[in-house]
Parts: sequence; C-alpha cells; structure tokens
Amino acid sequence: MSIPNQVIDERFLRHRQRSTSIAGIVGGVLALSLFLYRHYVDHRWNWDLLAVGLTIVVVKLVVMIWSHFTD
Repeated sequence: MSIPNQVIDERFLRHRQRSTSIAGIVGGVLALSLFLYRHYVDHRWNWDLLAVGLTIVVVKLVVMIWSHFTD
C-alpha cells in the first residue's frame, strides 16, 4: 500500500469529486445566467460569458459520457 493511500481515504476523494462537480454546475449556471441578464437588461451580447458557460457545460457532459462508457 502506497503512502498516499494510507493518508487519503476514499471518503475524502468522493467528497472532493462531488464538491468539484457541484462547483462546475454552479459556475456554468452563473455564467449563463449573467449572460442572459446582460442581454435582457443591458441589451448587450457578452460573448465571453457565453463561451465560459458553454465550455463548462460541454466539458461536464463529455466527462459524464466518457465515465459512463469507461466504468
């Protein structure tokens, strides 16, 4: 058994995976919501926010599909 396996248990890794997943989802929703807010209120297209939000969504979906087929 290696030293990292003795120090870090599976619960810690699962907690880190879940919190990172939730943070990614919240970040994507926040970026897309701010994009829509600026579009409807300020009547301005903010392409950088759209790019960030869509990148988060696409990466999340690709990782979910990849992990589904590899597990």
